[in-house]
Amino acid sequence: MGDILEQQTHSAGPDSDNEITAEHASFVHSEPPEDAKGPPEVDSEMEVLHEKVRKQIIKEGHGQKPSKYSRCFLNYRAWTKSTQHKFEDTWLEQRSVEMVLGKEKSEMTGLGIGISSMKTGERALLHVGWELGYGKDGNFSFPNVPPMADLLYEAELIGFDETKEGKPRSDMTVEERIGAADRRKMEGNVFFKDEKLEEAMQQYEMAIAYMGDDFMFQLFGKYRDMALAVKNPCHLNMAVCQIKLKRYEEAIGQCSIVLAEDENNVKALFRRGKARAELGQTDAAREDFLKARKFVPHDKAILKELRLLDEHDKAVYQKQKEIYKGIFGPRPEPKPKTKNWLILIWHWLVALVYWIFRLRRHKTD
Repeated sequence: MGDILEQQTHSAGPDSDNEITAEHASFVHSEPPEDAKGPPEVDSEMEVLHEKVRKQIIKEGHGQKPSKYSRCFLNYRAWTKSTQHKFEDTWLEQRSVEMVLGKEKSEMTGLGIGISSMKTGERALLHVGWELGYGKDGNFSFPNVPPMADLLYEAELIGFDETKEGKPRSDMTVEERIGAADRRKMEGNVFFKDEKLEEAMQQYEMAIAYMGDDFMFQLFGKYRDMALAVKNPCHLNMAVCQIKLKRYEEAIGQCSIVLAEDENNVKALFRRGKARAELGQTDAAREDFLKARKFVPHDKAILKELRLLDEHDKAVYQKQKEIYKGIFGPRPEPKPKTKNWLILIWHWLVALVYWIFRLRRHKTD
């Protein structure tokens, strides 16, 4: 492996494992929105897409809009409009949703109309009438939606594939899904080389979407190895960008996903260590770096990070020493008390009277 980790500060493109080694990126596409108690307040203009579907843009997207039978990947939160009850949240469940436009379920018709009007990376608030949602009867299982409930969706289009036949992931063979994910990963690398960082992040997230937990659970042997060879580098590439963006908690999460599959992955250990060090978790960071060093004992990047941790600890110790020195230092010398001249004069007068009295008594005797 050599000094492959050190290349992170020099390389601008993918390495031999099709993984980005540079730590330069500017945007994490599918950043979860803040989990407020209710739907977001949006001031943008209301766009009428259908008699029962209206849209307000929260964040602009880019590129083209998906056409009929496009395979779309999205995240969303859903509320009943009247009660503001949230009944579904794919961000919270950490699962992106696949939707083939024109073949969506009947209760998703309104959401599909909204998604078809969006560009890649766009996030919007969709207002959907009950007729294009869960209908007159609602839904009493999961998700629980009351009858005739108008809906609100906060939705984000991660990306889409144009397919003439509208073939969903579930109908694709293992090889087709791995191949589609690999193409997304390679496209992401190309975007990254061209410094189109937003587009690159979308491609990596799309690749991961093809490799959902339900799919990975079914794989074993060579097929699982093939899938992980595509999936893990995408997680690590996202971690690189998140470290650069100072989104250290999310970077730790991406690396931990990889380490759950491959506990000795040096790049995952190294990048998680960097993120932990930035958060001040020096003991945990050192543990990651030391474990990585076992596999590449002479790697310059790992040795540098360990040296920086040692220097940080020394600096903290010196600072604490100075603070404690001020608190528990030597006792200050007592200041000499100022003399009260009135008291001294009074004592002198008393002594004088006493002396005169004794002198007169002596003469009398």
